[in-house]
Amino acid sequence: MPIEYLPILILIVIAAVFAVIALAVPALFGPKRTPKARLEPYESGMLPYGDARRRFPVHYYVVAVLFILFDIEVIFLYPWAVVLRQLKLFGLIEMAVFLVILLVGFGYVWRKGALDW
Repeated sequence: MPIEYLPILILIVIAAVFAVIALAVPALFGPKRTPKARLEPYESGMLPYGDARRRFPVHYYVVAVLFILFDIEVIFLYPWAVVLRQLKLFGLIEMAVFLVILLVGFGYVWRKGALDW
């Protein structure tokens, strides 16, 4: 029985050896000097010059969260479509209620202007 796990053990050993080599070779043969630009903080493609407490618009993040929210809700349609024949009329009515709630939420977000650029 333990002999059946030998290929998995070999794979783990090979992966570990590869990881150690991948980390050791650049450390041994790479450049030792650190450029000044590399020591400066860098975040999201913006140079960090100016006041750290400045205000920035969060509209992009609101749109991203709304996209994820509505995207996840739409994902629920796929399992429903797979078992639609088994659910019959009850499943159709339940999905209609779900979609009405989804569309009401989407309409509310749209009316509030959260999707306007």
